[in-house]
Amino acid sequence: LLRGALELLVLRVLESEPDHGFGISRRLSDLSKDWLQLEEGSLYPCIYRREERGWVRSEVSASHNNRRARYYRLTDSGKDELRRQTDNWRLFSEVVGTVLKRG
Repeated sequence: LLRGALELLVLRVLESEPDHGFGISRRLSDLSKDWLQLEEGSLYPCIYRREERGWVRSEVSASHNNRRARYYRLTDSGKDELRRQTDNWRLFSEVVGTVLKRG
C-alpha cells in the first residue's frame, strides 16, 4: 500500500463501529473484495501509531464468541484526522489521474 493509505483505511473502517484487530482486517478484506490482505505485522503497528496520536482508543471486552479482545474506537480527533486525510487523498488521486491522462 502507498505510504499513509493503510492508516487512512483503518480510520475509515473504525468510523462506522469499534472493532478488534482481526475484525478490522476482515472488514478491509471484505470491502476491497479480497484485494487487501493485511498481515498482523502491518496492521497492529498502524493501529498502535494511531492510538499514540490519540486518534484511536482501545478497551478490552468480550468478543462475539465470548473471548477477551481489544476493541479499537475512533476518537473525535480521529474523526477530524480522517476528514483531513480523506480530503488529501482525494486531491492526490485527482492529481495522479491528471498526470496519467496527460503523460
